[in-house]
Amino acid sequence: MASRSAPPDERTQSDGAQAHRFALLLCSVVACVAVLGTVAPGAAQQVVVSLLLATSLLLSFRIARVTRRLLVLAIAIAVAGVTVSVLEATTGAVGDGEARVMNALLVCLGPPAVGLGVIRNLRAHQEVRLEAVMGVLSLYMLLGLLFAFVYGAIDRLGGDPFFLQGQEASVAHCVYFSFSTLTTAGFGDFTARTNLGHTLTVFEALVGQIYLVTVVSVIVSNLGRRGGAR
Repeated sequence: MASRSAPPDERTQSDGAQAHRFALLLCSVVACVAVLGTVAPGAAQQVVVSLLLATSLLLSFRIARVTRRLLVLAIAIAVAGVTVSVLEATTGAVGDGEARVMNALLVCLGPPAVGLGVIRNLRAHQEVRLEAVMGVLSLYMLLGLLFAFVYGAIDRLGGDPFFLQGQEASVAHCVYFSFSTLTTAGFGDFTARTNLGHTLTVFEALVGQIYLVTVVSVIVSNLGRRGGAR
């Protein structure tokens, strides 16, 4: 028996909701970068960032249309991330290094889910739509945030300063260094001190450059072109 497709009105509503999720995801990621880079470090900043990261994680899983079990797992991780942040901000029971590791965990689960959501969106519509562009841009920024939190966690848990210049590995500095590396801008005012740091920055630069010249360029150049991204 042939399976029945959803009525046109239902498909339109579903497509609209999915596009709305892509837009909210991009906004939440951009807001997270803005808060990390411009708001003074403190309890309020940490909690707000964790809430934005938790929101991004849940939106990523909704975009991917994962099973209910995986969505429940994402909710549990999001709640755990916010709880760790609140504990650090209010009681100091959780260290800064552990909080950064938790933030990295919140971020690292997002890119695979967003990638899956973009692929499913392309297959469903057989053309590159605006939500796919927002998806690949969100994924790119999530990668920058992921490396930023990893650098910060290494600084806090490794015992030695992460940056060669002796600059504090604050969240703002880590975000600045990460996106400078991801975009291969390489201003040179911050450099990693250890071999592990060198390896991670080289890997991030490679990932960022390859992603830009392949995924982003192909998606953007085929925007609105039916069947162009197949």
